[in-house]
Amino acid sequence: MTLREFRPSNDLLKRPEELRARLGEEGHLFFRGVLPRDQVIKVRRAILERCRDAGWLVAGTELMDGIVDPTKACVEPEPQFLALYTAVQQLEAFHTFAHRPELLGVVEAVLGEPALPHPNKIARFSFPQNVRHTTPAHQDFPFIQGTAETFTTWVPLGDTPRELGGLKIDAGTHRDRVFDHHISFGAGGMGIDPNSLADNWHSTDYRAGDVLLFHSMIVHQALPNLTPDRLRLSVDYRYQARSQPIAESNLAAPHTGQITWEEVYRGWSSTDLQYYWKKVDLAVSAFDTGYFATRDREAFEAAERGDPVARPALLRIAQRDPDPAKRELADRALVELDRRLAERAPIST
Repeated sequence: MTLREFRPSNDLLKRPEELRARLGEEGHLFFRGVLPRDQVIKVRRAILERCRDAGWLVAGTELMDGIVDPTKACVEPEPQFLALYTAVQQLEAFHTFAHRPELLGVVEAVLGEPALPHPNKIARFSFPQNVRHTTPAHQDFPFIQGTAETFTTWVPLGDTPRELGGLKIDAGTHRDRVFDHHISFGAGGMGIDPNSLADNWHSTDYRAGDVLLFHSMIVHQALPNLTPDRLRLSVDYRYQARSQPIAESNLAAPHTGQITWEEVYRGWSSTDLQYYWKKVDLAVSAFDTGYFATRDREAFEAAERGDPVARPALLRIAQRDPDPAKRELADRALVELDRRLAERAPIST
């Protein structure tokens, strides 16, 4: 696999027609240093403080270095991850950063009209020495829905060289289709067979202040965190034109649905951006769970084989599926899978 360097698009921000033409051709835009570095670091600090409180960071190390204990590695939707993630979702700085004028300026130059930041904001954590759980190749549309003309801004919270595990983009794949997704480790629990993809991957050594914007249909994937002890932090903020439909799941609750908006806002210093989307006349569409049918079926099949890849998907079903009977079935499958995996675990001496 060849990994090409991103082409910065800063020079096109004042030439929006050319900016949109490049986005239409490549499906992504990279901007170097468009965000104030000190404000990026402010969000990084707030999240790392929560990581320290959760016991993830090595005692005695500098907070902002993000030196993590690899034995603490956990991923969404594991309970120990969700405990920390709930605390992060309550951070005012994490939510309000998506409304910075620099980000809105970039997105509105692309859209050509007022942008709606999605309430559903996402923080990403990549542990070192946890390569198996690296986010696989996937498209965002099955997870977002609403309009396909939704754009993610991926923002690294700190300098992120390739070995720390930034994001890579398979340029041009937004023009194909929704690819088949199958059960996988990593964020979302499903990914695309790499053999079905074009080899047109791009990435860079990111710096704090950089922004990568991409279409909901483009294939992207994380690079593995190959450092010995550093935690990679980033955020996903998604935007669309206010005139376009938005799926109800992007409004109903914060990401992962573990807490309510009321719990998020408790303790905020300002009410200005609380429930901001309710002030906009939006066309709300239903969320189609059919995109996850293959993943869920494969999860139950993998559990019967005793394959650990089933565990994250079963946890998601048990926590979030609207069907009570399916949640109960997933709970039972998890108990049996954990029993079988425990029997295989080597005995420590």
